[in-house]
Amino acid sequence: MKRYLILSDGTVFEGRAMGADGEALGEVVFTTSMVGYMETLTDPSYYGQIVTHTFPLIGNYGAIAADAESEKPALKGYIVREECEEGSNFRKECELDEFLVKNNIVGLCDIDTRALVKKIRSKGVMNGLITDKKEVTPQRLKEIRAYKVKDAVLSTTCKEVTEHGEGRRVVLWDFGAKGNIERALLSRGCKVLRVPASVSAEEIVALAPQGIMLTNGGGDPAENVGVIEELKKLNAHKIPTFGICLGHQLLALSHGALTKKLKFGHRGANQPVKDLQTGRTYITSQNHGYAVVSESLPASATLRFINANDRTAEGVDYTDMPAFSVQFHPEACGGPLDTSFLFDRFMELIDNN
Repeated sequence: MKRYLILSDGTVFEGRAMGADGEALGEVVFTTSMVGYMETLTDPSYYGQIVTHTFPLIGNYGAIAADAESEKPALKGYIVREECEEGSNFRKECELDEFLVKNNIVGLCDIDTRALVKKIRSKGVMNGLITDKKEVTPQRLKEIRAYKVKDAVLSTTCKEVTEHGEGRRVVLWDFGAKGNIERALLSRGCKVLRVPASVSAEEIVALAPQGIMLTNGGGDPAENVGVIEELKKLNAHKIPTFGICLGHQLLALSHGALTKKLKFGHRGANQPVKDLQTGRTYITSQNHGYAVVSESLPASATLRFINANDRTAEGVDYTDMPAFSVQFHPEACGGPLDTSFLFDRFMELIDNN
């Protein structure tokens, strides 16, 4: 069955239906990862977005629940060049299409993803609608253009406090966390206390943490006014803190810095990041559409990592408290593990405090 993608500028891409029936309205973004489509599908940071793969063949090893980063997908729609209808892997539990149907994800395949990505790279991220109806009307374009990703954190955070593991007490402040962040902490001898985004600084302090993990998440970081205010209070307790992705942005905002929306963001497993302290460049996995404005960082913050492509901020060290943060994903599963040592640095920060 034919299915279409209508962009907010009126462009129409024709393809074939995959996944669930219905329509999907969201922000159209692209990821350059060549592997790990299960991790992409289940990354909560994609909340409210329609994800396009630049790699042409997706689904070649089927769907595998153990590779998921969360309980269910948070994205709105899914676009691939070619869908592999019969995956081959001894771990496969079902086909990709069946997984999309089970999770009510509307998909589109057999479109020119190269042309779509080139348009996004030149014009910037734009909204789009996956639909079975090709007609482009003024009213439909108005609805597409009006769409905005909202309440991403509150929609993807956990609902209650949970505890796993033994060892160092680390509060994982869940803003839409990828599962591998918790697994990385557990493997390093931590008792992980996962808490919802809505908790207060006082509630976190009452848990007597030795460390605070600020997780990834979706949406505009500046939207989370309440979380930023609670984080300001928490910073005063000077508990060792490590922020990843959205957590990195929120920590910067709580120190008075600013964030900005990027033209098309950084999404993929091949982003080069330079360590300004050592001069070494790492290949990293990333998924974000916003960045910390380097020039807005306070005197108590030192820019540690930058993106080697566009020079945007990728990591910050703080001197007013035992804390650091990175924009990329050192826990990447299905991506490079070049920077997993940052979790060891966090453990040292806790042990030395």
